[in-house]
Amino acid sequence: MTSTGLVAVRKKVRRVGGEAGRFGAVGAVGWVVDTAVFNLCLNVVHLQTVRSGVISNVVAIGVNYLGNRYWTYGHHDKSQYVREAALFVLFSGAGMIIQNGILAISHYGLGYTSTLADNLAKNLVGLGLASAFRFWSYRTWVFRKQP
Repeated sequence: MTSTGLVAVRKKVRRVGGEAGRFGAVGAVGWVVDTAVFNLCLNVVHLQTVRSGVISNVVAIGVNYLGNRYWTYGHHDKSQYVREAALFVLFSGAGMIIQNGILAISHYGLGYTSTLADNLAKNLVGLGLASAFRFWSYRTWVFRKQP
């Protein structure tokens, strides 16, 4: 590889690494919101497990949209707000299905019904898989670079 090629690779790695770091920071805030709302719905309001997970995901998706739109991908194209918002909701919904699907399998399928087991299934395993999917889909389809 030429020195020009190495410079290009370094720039790409630095750019994607910074993007992934900002995405992770926004996701950390979303995780705090998601976990707090989930446990509030589950243990204080006494809603069903997956219903609590869906409610907490919806709240966190709103927080994450604002953080990703204005910080993680703040330098990307903002001219197609409706398209961006619709795709964000679509891919966030798919991530929510992944995350709460893992929760449902653990809670109802495998019988792990403690609060700790629910939190591990939803906020560790489910969130890990859903976050990888969301990062790929947001950067590929939702927040496009400005031309």
